[in-house]
Amino acid sequence: MEFEIPAAVDLPQRLNAVIEAIYAAYGSGWDDIAGDHPRSRGLGREAMELCHLLLRFMPGEPEVRGLLALMLYCESRHNARRDVAGNYVPLMEQDTTLWSHPMIEEAEELLRSAAPYRRVGRFQLEAAIQSVHAQRKRTGSIDWEEIALLYEGLIAHAPTIGAMVGRAAAIAEARGPALGLKLIESIPGTAVKSYQPYWAVAAHLLASLGRGDEARSAYDRAIGLCDVPAMREFLQRRRHALLQ
Repeated sequence: MEFEIPAAVDLPQRLNAVIEAIYAAYGSGWDDIAGDHPRSRGLGREAMELCHLLLRFMPGEPEVRGLLALMLYCESRHNARRDVAGNYVPLMEQDTTLWSHPMIEEAEELLRSAAPYRRVGRFQLEAAIQSVHAQRKRTGSIDWEEIALLYEGLIAHAPTIGAMVGRAAAIAEARGPALGLKLIESIPGTAVKSYQPYWAVAAHLLASLGRGDEARSAYDRAIGLCDVPAMREFLQRRRHALLQ
């Protein structure tokens, strides 16, 4: 079979598939919080190296910059995801002094350099959300209204279940858990039946509203759908706390 270089008109479509594959690879590595699964060990780093290589070949594609920035923001928090006992630590409870400042700076520069192309896409918006979270290292606070607004833009570009759940969580922080829960419950049940983050967020919001029985039920669903041991143990602790 003869090898052919894709025509210029075909590159964007093929690029999207490559970007999604790199993102999926990084996500698989990221889910291995302990870093001890033989199939995912080092996968996140390899995905970042591939994205660096892709950026060298296609420097004019802002979404490549957005994806690399997104991964750098996430990777900057690697050392803060577990406490000294090995327990999972959620983003909002992480010690920001453990976040990598050089990685955050590199991500910020990539995001800034993508803006002049004026072609905003999913990964630039996801990176922008992480940029707002990263500001907590400097300011000690988070602008949840800005995050909620960015999620609105993300949903306009890529209306995924993850984006809808993220928007609900952000609005709950910005405007109260009742509104966040209303948005969560507006997502079609068939779409979230097996989506673990949905149940984890729903459980947290129900607990915040004092609806203990419903929160425990949602935690049970989230725990049952979770295949990451450290995350499952974290959810079990949260559920147990409702019994106190």
